[in-house]
Amino acid sequence: MLKFHQMKLEEVEQTLHTNITNGLTRKAVHKKREKFGWNELSEGERPSAILLFFNQFKDFMVLVLLAATLISGLLGEYLDAVAIMVIVLINGFLGFLQENKAEKSLQALKNLSAPQVTVLRDGEWQKINSKEVVPGDIIKFASGDRIGADMRIIAANNLEIEESALTGESIPAPKFTEPIAETNPPLGDLANMAFKGTLVTRGNGVGVVTAIGMSTVMGNIAGMIQTAESVMTPLQRRLDQLGKILISVALVLTVLVVITGIIHGHDVYTMFLAGVSLAVAAIPEGLPAIVTIALSLGVQRMIRKNAIVRKLPAVETLGCASIICSDKTGTMTQNKMTVTKIWNGGKDWDVTGTGYHLEGEFFYQDHKVDVLKEKTLQQLLIFGALCNNASVSVTGNEVELDGDPTEGALLIAALKAGYEKQTLLNEFTVEKEYPFDSERKMMSVLVKDRSGRRLIISKGAPDVLITKCQRALWGETVKPINDFIRKEVDGAVEELAVQALRTIAVGCKELHSPDIPQTAQEAESGLTFIGLFGMIDPPRPEVKAAVEECRQAGIKTIMITGDHVVTARAIAKQLGILETGKESRNVMDGQMLDDMSVQELEGTVEDVGVFARVSPEHKLKIVKALQNRGHVVAMTGDGVNDAPAIKAADIGIAMGITGTDVSKEASSLILLDDNFATIKAAIKEGRNIYENIRKFIRYLLASNVGEILVMLFAMLLYLPLPLVPIQILWVNLVTDGLPAMALGLDQPEENVMHRKPRHPKEGVFARKLGWKIVSRGFLIGIVSLIAFIIVYRRDPSDLSYAQTIAFTTLVLSQLIHVFDCRSEISVFSRNPFENKYLVWAVISSALLTVAVIYIPVLQPIFHTVPILPLDWLLVLGLSCFPTFLLAGSLFSRKNK
Repeated sequence: MLKFHQMKLEEVEQTLHTNITNGLTRKAVHKKREKFGWNELSEGERPSAILLFFNQFKDFMVLVLLAATLISGLLGEYLDAVAIMVIVLINGFLGFLQENKAEKSLQALKNLSAPQVTVLRDGEWQKINSKEVVPGDIIKFASGDRIGADMRIIAANNLEIEESALTGESIPAPKFTEPIAETNPPLGDLANMAFKGTLVTRGNGVGVVTAIGMSTVMGNIAGMIQTAESVMTPLQRRLDQLGKILISVALVLTVLVVITGIIHGHDVYTMFLAGVSLAVAAIPEGLPAIVTIALSLGVQRMIRKNAIVRKLPAVETLGCASIICSDKTGTMTQNKMTVTKIWNGGKDWDVTGTGYHLEGEFFYQDHKVDVLKEKTLQQLLIFGALCNNASVSVTGNEVELDGDPTEGALLIAALKAGYEKQTLLNEFTVEKEYPFDSERKMMSVLVKDRSGRRLIISKGAPDVLITKCQRALWGETVKPINDFIRKEVDGAVEELAVQALRTIAVGCKELHSPDIPQTAQEAESGLTFIGLFGMIDPPRPEVKAAVEECRQAGIKTIMITGDHVVTARAIAKQLGILETGKESRNVMDGQMLDDMSVQELEGTVEDVGVFARVSPEHKLKIVKALQNRGHVVAMTGDGVNDAPAIKAADIGIAMGITGTDVSKEASSLILLDDNFATIKAAIKEGRNIYENIRKFIRYLLASNVGEILVMLFAMLLYLPLPLVPIQILWVNLVTDGLPAMALGLDQPEENVMHRKPRHPKEGVFARKLGWKIVSRGFLIGIVSLIAFIIVYRRDPSDLSYAQTIAFTTLVLSQLIHVFDCRSEISVFSRNPFENKYLVWAVISSALLTVAVIYIPVLQPIFHTVPILPLDWLLVLGLSCFPTFLLAGSLFSRKNK
C-alpha cells in the first residue's frame, strides 16, 4: 500500500499523475473514473424489480385467495378462477408501481442532498458532487465542510479536523503538510492526511485525493456507518398498529359473514370464496404503504418549492410547528449585502447602488467625490478587499459572488471605486491568513507589498476590533485612541445601526519583525483603527406576508441574528415580527442570554421576538427553553456550531446555499433557496400532507366498512349474496386504487394556514374522523343493501340483476363519497373539479364499472347484466344519499 504520508508533495503529485497548480484535465478525470469508479460507499443490495413484484403476493389473505381460485379452477369454475387471478395480478402490479416509485423518490432525495466539494480542474475551481471525485483531484475545504475523499494535505491554514467517526477521539486534530517519517503511524497521528467523512472544524486547506469510495479508510469500515436502513415514521408506526387492529376486526366480521351465510343455507364453497374475497378487499393491509406514497409525493412537491426533506418524520412534524426560529441574513433578507455608508476619521461617506451591481458612486455631504483623491477612503476600500475570502466574477455590469455576502459587499464597494481584488493581489502578496471564527469575531491577513512592507490587516465586529486598537487613522494622521475617539467610533456604530446597517470595522498594523505571528491573538494586537463599513441586506419582499400568514396559522416567528440589537430591531419591525410599542420587551441580546439559565429563560422566551448579538451556542438554549414550554420548534442554521441546535429542534432546517455540510447532515429539512417564505410553504405542505393522509384513511376505511356491512346485513336478514366474490374484488380494485391515490395529491384547503398547529400527540381519528368513517361506511352499506332488496323483491328470479344493482350502487356511492373526503366541513365547501387527478380517477373507475356491466364479453366474468335506464335513477339517487344527507346536516348545524 502506498505511504502518501511519507511522501514529499512532488512525489505525491507524480504518483497520482496530477498537477497541483491546475488540477486534472477533463480527459484525465474520464480515464481515472473508468479505472477507479465512483466515489461512493457500497450500499446493501436493493430488491430486484422481479422480487419487488412477487413481494406483492406475500400477504396471507392474498395467498388464501390464490389457493381458493386454484380450487375453483379444479372444480371447473374456470371463468371465475381466471378473472380473480387477473384482478389479483393487476392489484399486485399497482402495488409494485407504487413501491418502485417510492424507492426512486427516496433515491432522488438522497442524490439531491449529496454533499458537494470544491475541486480544481483545468485550472478552475468548481463545485461538484463528492461522488464525482477521482484520485488526483485537488480539493479545497474550509471550516464546516465534510471531507469528500481520503486526501494528502498540500496546504493548511490553522486547519483542524474532527475525526471521531474513525479514531474515536472527539478533540479535533491539527493538520499540517510536512511528510511524516514513521512507516505505520496510528490513524490519529496521520496529521498530513484527511479522511472521507471527517469534519473540518477550523481553518481551511487544500488536499490531493489519494483514495475514493470503498478504498478509503471509511470504506474499510463502511459496515459501521451504514445508515441506509428504512425507518418508519411515527405516523406509519401508528397506522401499522392500527392496521393490525383493523385486520383483526375485519377478519372477525368476515368470519361472521361466512358462518351466518352457511347457517342460512348458502353453499360452503361460495361462502368461503366470498369471505376470502371480502377479507382481501376489506383489510387495509396497504395502509402504511399508501402513507409512504403520500409522504413521497408530498416530498416531491416540496422539492419543487425549494425544500428538500431529509427525514420523513419531519413531514409530519411540520404540521405541528408552533415556533419558527429563523436566521435573519439570507433567510429573511436577500443575502445581497450592499455597502451604503462608510465612516472614517469622523467623516461619513455615502455609496450608491444596490445588490450585486457595479453601478454606484461615492458622496460626501451630498457632493460626489473622486476616490483617487481621498487617500483614507482609498486605503479602507483596498484593505476591505484584501482581508477577504470571497471572490467575484464580473460579466458586463453583473457580478457573481462566490463566498460570504458580507465580504462580497466589500469587494463590490472596492470595484465601484476601480479596485479589483485580483489586481490588488498582483501588488500585495498574502503570506498568512488568520481565519474568522465566531469566538474572536475577527479575521486577519498578513500581506507584503512590492516594496517589502508587511502589514496585518484585520476586519471584524467594531466592538471587538476597537479593543485591539491603540491608534486610529483620523483624517490623514494617526492618533492614539482616547475617550473622544472611542466615543466617536461608538456613536458612528450606533448611528449606522439605527439605520439597520450592519457594521464591519477595519484595522491594520505594520510588521517590522521578519517573524510571522503564529496566533491570531498575537497578530491582532496593537492595531490602528482605519474605519467602518455600513452595509444593509434588504428584507426579502415576500417574507413580511409569510410572517403574517404564519401568525394567522398560530405559528410565532422569532428572528435570531448575530447583528447589533438596533439593526435586528429595525429589520424585525419592517417584517412585522415585533409588535408595535413593545419593541424593547420583545428583544433580547446575547449578554442577557449568558446571564440566564434555561429555566430562567423559559419565563420570558415566549415574549421575545428577536434575539440579537447571539452566538450559535445560544441557539441551543433558546430551543430547549421553547420546547420546555411545550412548543414544537423549527430552527434554521447554516454553520458548524449551529448543528447542535438544528439537531435538538423538532424540525432542524439547514440552508442549501450557505449551509455547511455539517448543518445539512444535522437537519431534517434543507432550503434550496435559503428563503424564509420556503419554510412557510413547507409547513403549509406538511399540514396538507397530513390532511391528505387523513382523507384517504377516511375514504378507504369508510369504503371497507360499507363492503363488510352490506354482506353482513344481507346474511343476518336471510337474503341471498348481494355481491359475488369477483364483484367484491372489482370494487376493491376500482375504488381503493386510483381515487385513494388521487386524494394524496389533493390541494390544501383554503383555511389550512388559518388553523392552530396540530398537537403532536393528536390521534389519527381526532376531530371526529372515527365517527365520519363509521357513519359514512354504515350508510354506504345500507344504501347498497336497500338497492339490492328493492330490485330483488321486485323479481326474486333474477338474482344477477339485483346483484348488479347492489354492485353498481356500492361502487358509485364510494366514488361520490371520495369528494366528501376532501373537506373536514362538507362536500359543498370545495370545488369538486379542483383536484383534476381525482376527477379523472373517478371518471376512469366509473367507466370501468360501466364496462363490466354493458360489454357482453365481461358480463359472464363479473356476473353482471345490463341495467335498465329507469333503474339508474334508483342507483344514482341511493349512491348520493350518504354523502348529501350528512353534508346537509352539517350545513344546517353550521348555520344555526
